Order: sequence, then structure tokens, then C-alpha cells
Amino acid sequence: MASQNPTVAAPVATPKKKKDEKISNVRGIRNAFFVIIACAIAAVCIFLFAMGAPGNFEGNDPAGHPINLAGTVYKGGFIVPILMTLFLTVIVLSIERWIAISSASGKGNTTKFVSDVKADLAMNNIDAAMQRCRDQKGSVAAVIYSTLVKYKEMDANTTLSKEQKLTTLRNEVEEATALEMPALSQNLPIVATLTTLGTLVGLLGTVMGMIKSFQALATSGSPDSTELSTGISEALVNTAFGIATGAFAVISYNFFTNKIDNLTYAIDEIGFSIVATFAATHN
Repeated sequence: MASQNPTVAAPVATPKKKKDEKISNVRGIRNAFFVIIACAIAAVCIFLFAMGAPGNFEGNDPAGHPINLAGTVYKGGFIVPILMTLFLTVIVLSIERWIAISSASGKGNTTKFVSDVKADLAMNNIDAAMQRCRDQKGSVAAVIYSTLVKYKEMDANTTLSKEQKLTTLRNEVEEATALEMPALSQNLPIVATLTTLGTLVGLLGTVMGMIKSFQALATSGSPDSTELSTGISEALVNTAFGIATGAFAVISYNFFTNKIDNLTYAIDEIGFSIVATFAATHN
């Protein structure tokens, strides 16, 4: 008699926990070091091959007098490519932050989104609010969605007290916000640093240019006009580049900081509404 293999009962498939949906889609450059290197290479190339082109000077000689603005800037000396690197870095990181914060704001108007979610909460329609988060995406939607998931968990929980549930919701808002905020403020400290660094490097170039000018005046007999003009050009060009870099960096930093503050305010507002709704609808 052929032996029969005992029938092994198929293991009961346990439902897998649904993986958290990707609501936040903040994009950005993770390592600004490569941006600085790329800007430095671009600045040196522009300085040497564009501004230092022979056609920008009398007699096609870079040692001669400049005949246009590019040649004049070239006379600013080796500080110019450094300042150009800082200026290009501010521009690139500003564009990068614009893209990142725009993606963090989501697909629609943030103010209207917050208002619609608050309306859903007022009607205790949590599923509709979660669907709005899926449609909106961005940092605000990600924080709200995470909090609403915890809201439903607390709603089904029968062991914790009401105060414990409210504390859990508040902690969820804080934790979700803490996860999103670094992505928003990333690279802004570099822009803030360039507000001062650009001005200081420009001032250094100015001082070096003035030193050359006074050296030309100190020569015996009539001063060397070429050396004098070169020193003055270096001083003025570096001053202009330093001021432009610092001013643009300040404007960029304050602009994006204000954008982040608005998103943070929206998160705080809707987070308070979620906690208040839970407190009002649960005993």
C-alpha cells in the first residue's frame, strides 16, 4: 500500500500591514558640495575663456586696457572667479529651493487645502480628508495624512484614556512635522552664510585693488596709469560682485524662510484642528 503524505495545512495568510503611502514629494539637492564645485568650474571657465578673451582688450592682448565690460571685470583679478562662484551658488541653490518648496506646497493652493480639510473634520469625514491629502501631496499633506492615520488608530483604540489619545495625536503632529522640516530648510544655511561671505570676499578684493592703486601712485616719477587703472578696476569690480552676491543671498534667504514659515503655520493650524476635533467628538 502506497504511503500517503500527510496533508499539510496551508498557512493562513496574515494580512500585511499597508505600507505608508508616499504623500510628501519634496525634491531637492542633498549635497550642496557638488553644486559649489560645479559653480567654481563654471566661474573659472567664464573668467578665463569669456572675460579673458583677447577680443575684450586693446590689441587683442589681455594685459592691455579693456574695451568692454567683460574685459573690465577680468581686470578684477583672481578674486573675481571666487565671487562668481559664490554668486552662481546662490542662484543655483535659490532655484533648487524654489523647486523644493513648491513641491512641498503640494499640487493645489495650501490655504484652500487647509480650509477643505478643516471642513471635512467638522463633518467628522476623516476618509475624505485623507483622500484630499493623497490628491494634494506635499509636506503639509504628509503631516496631516500621518496624523489622520493616527486619528483612526486612536478612534479604534479602547484601552487608552482620552487624554492619552490626545497626547498621542499631538506627538504625532510634532514628529511628522520634525520629519518634514529638514527637507524644507535644507541648503538655506549655506545661502545664509553667503550673505556675509560674499560681502567679505568682495571687501577683500576691494582692499587688494586699492593696495595696487596706491603702489602705482607710490612709484617714483609719474604714476603708472596702467597699474593705477588696473587696481581701481579690481577694487570696483570686486566691490560690485560682493554687494550683488550678499544682496541676492539676503533676499533669497528671507524669501524662502517666509515660505517655510507659512507652511509651518498651516501645519500647526490643521494639527490643532485635528486634535480639537478628536477632543470634541470623543468622550
